[in-house]
Amino acid sequence: MLTDFFIGHGLNFFASGWAQFAAAFGTAFTVMIVFGRTFIKLMHKIQGAGQPISENVPAEHRKKAGTPSMGGILILIAIFVASLLFMPMHNTTGWVALSSLLMFGAIGFADDYKKITSQSKKASNGLSPLKRLILEAICVAFLVYFINRTMPGYVPKLSVVLGSSFELAFGSWNLGYLFGIPLTCGFLYYIFAYFVICGSANATNITDGLDGMLSKLYMPVLIVLLVALYGATRTGFMDAVIFLPECSALYGVLGAVFGAVLGFLWFNSKPASIFMGDVGSLALGGFMGTVAMLLKSEIIMGVAAGMMVLILLSSFIQTVYFKTTRKISGTGKRIFLRAPLHHHFEELGWGETKIVERFFIMSVLFSGLALLLLKFA
Repeated sequence: MLTDFFIGHGLNFFASGWAQFAAAFGTAFTVMIVFGRTFIKLMHKIQGAGQPISENVPAEHRKKAGTPSMGGILILIAIFVASLLFMPMHNTTGWVALSSLLMFGAIGFADDYKKITSQSKKASNGLSPLKRLILEAICVAFLVYFINRTMPGYVPKLSVVLGSSFELAFGSWNLGYLFGIPLTCGFLYYIFAYFVICGSANATNITDGLDGMLSKLYMPVLIVLLVALYGATRTGFMDAVIFLPECSALYGVLGAVFGAVLGFLWFNSKPASIFMGDVGSLALGGFMGTVAMLLKSEIIMGVAAGMMVLILLSSFIQTVYFKTTRKISGTGKRIFLRAPLHHHFEELGWGETKIVERFFIMSVLFSGLALLLLKFA
């Protein structure tokens, strides 16, 4: 709104993506800091007992009982306020990114609401895995359609772009027939998108297990996406990024997300005054995957989010190994002392702060590797 207004009145300073980023960052951060304490008191009043502490976490976490959850609601409010003020309103790309936040945030809200109202301490006290998978698949199908609508004419529809000179166009291939039904690679793009976007959402969701950890691991990835955005909106800056001028609307949205996440960390750092909840973690993860697809930088994002990927894999490996060994021998065995990975290190005796800081260091290193790949891959 304000960006279009200022540009329309000759203030072309706001035509700069960096100006939009800075303005949205400052606005979202201010909203979080100014309204954060009031929001926490409101959540205390509404939720009463707060988020139930799962029985599948280390005993040390019992001390966190009574801490309110769903801080992601304020994060989303701050992001939407700042984005609507400072992103170009006519650009579809920004709206697609905001749609991913809204849709995955809605799924997370339903999950949080069920957990809080049930007050069950079982790990599966939210939405059933099947319901979540179906809802996430619907969201991805919607997002994929509009992601492809944002692509310029020289980018094949339903395509994955590896670097600026190599294109793998799923839509132009046909793999043959399976059970009499034509199976085209166009459909494979939707599967790929599901793994990228839902994988990102579930990785951030499972990473949100210690005070301040998701925010700290998420911000280095945002920096990588910001650099990828700069490369995508500048010709000749990076060989590994395809030119996507329509993505310029993402400067304001990325700035808003960065400011909101940093502002939330003010209240979520140990000891946390409020938890983000699934409404925040799923929304931020879905957004991360969607932006990566808008920028055709899915692999780069996967490298940058390497620490989150490892956390997600640790939980998956533990579950598969336990169920497989139980089926074979009658007794389930575990690879990790406790999953996901951060709880394994808690069982080893590491303090929560040490785990968060060391995982943050690893996130910075993964993001540094991603930046190298952006420039030289």
